[in-house]
Amino acid sequence: MNNYLIKNAKIVNDGIISFGFVLVRGGIIRAVGTGEPGAEQELAEVVDAGGKYLLPGVIDDQVHFREPGLTHKAEIATESKAAVAGGITSFMEMPNTKPQATTIEELEKKYQRASEVSMANFSFYLGATNDNMEEIRKLDPARNCGLKVFMGSSTGNMLVDKREALEKIFAGSPTLIATHCEDEATIVKNTELARETYGENVPVSQHPLIRSEEACYLSSSLAVELAKKHKARLHVLHISTAKELDLFQQGTDFEKKQITAEVCIHHLWFHDGDYERKGPLIKWNPAVKTIHDRDSLLAAVLNDKLDVIATDHAPHTIEEKQSKYFQSPSGGPMVQHALPAMLELVHQGKISIEKVVEKMCHAPARLFGVKDRGFIEPGLKADLVLVDMEQEWTVAHKNIHYKCGWSPFEGLTFHSKVSHTWVNGKLAYKEGLFNEMIRGERLEFVRS
Repeated sequence: MNNYLIKNAKIVNDGIISFGFVLVRGGIIRAVGTGEPGAEQELAEVVDAGGKYLLPGVIDDQVHFREPGLTHKAEIATESKAAVAGGITSFMEMPNTKPQATTIEELEKKYQRASEVSMANFSFYLGATNDNMEEIRKLDPARNCGLKVFMGSSTGNMLVDKREALEKIFAGSPTLIATHCEDEATIVKNTELARETYGENVPVSQHPLIRSEEACYLSSSLAVELAKKHKARLHVLHISTAKELDLFQQGTDFEKKQITAEVCIHHLWFHDGDYERKGPLIKWNPAVKTIHDRDSLLAAVLNDKLDVIATDHAPHTIEEKQSKYFQSPSGGPMVQHALPAMLELVHQGKISIEKVVEKMCHAPARLFGVKDRGFIEPGLKADLVLVDMEQEWTVAHKNIHYKCGWSPFEGLTFHSKVSHTWVNGKLAYKEGLFNEMIRGERLEFVRS
């Protein structure tokens, strides 16, 4: 019947932890109460949380699930399954697939495919190019998460590097603009310098010097300049430097906050000293940078300069990643381990569980205007995650669900584990077992 009564749970919602129960009927949260439930448990399957933490489902605003065209790395089916195992119940996926989602026609094909195979709820960005303004104007803000602009290296023709094109995009986009900000000219210059020193055997430790602080700041400051000029709604993805933080304002009122920013798990966890032991496995764009950058980013999460924590899940095969620097692609798998990684920082006393929920669940829902999700409240969709904060487990090949079969966290022991995940009120994951018949829904958005 897909009716559940989750009782004896520590419910984390909107900055408060309360002990009680949640009743789910017909895919909707029908009641949230404290203490012991009464008649609510009739005609519902009872799940005794035993004091575990019940969180809203995580909303990941940046993933690359590689379908279509790159399915040797990942598929919507495999990666949404891994996401559900990690407590992510909704995702927003990027357009740099093959073919690229730079037309409404190609975009809708991805929605159709996700409706057939995705275990999690889904939305897809339209990709901007230097010359697809006509397609951008067709984008429906109520049915799509946003427009993705690569203001730095990308695949195919998705690098938007003409000032005239950027001006038109920022002036004419009907919805939120999400940007990848790295200055291409700076990267090219730094690459040439590295080749002069190392030839083709550039060590991966040079990655944060090639894709440097300067490259990030030049591009992100341009995006902010354009957004202010055209009064565009801008969301800057995967901030990686302390210097960029000066571009953003503190606050959580997304009706007033025109320019927002995201930080990713790997930039909160790793630093440039980790290249020696992890090598190309932690090669991302933008690059993992210094300890100072990492710690400054976490401080900006805590003071609300950074608004959302996401994954930039971007899997490649292990063979691809272990190539030499110029052949090794940037990106790595993250959706299964993002929430456990952030909860590990809770165990370390660096952030509260309430703040993790704010930045991974509430803020994405508010910032994007996701309809009926992101909170544990009556009337909303029942996207829920039960977490055991006292269960140790070690990331190993045998328990990794990504199609690529590896993780930058492999060998690490976490002290929290997702035990149950509900997607639209249906139990999709329980103690390592999946109900692979469950399908997510297309996200809808309410925007002024």
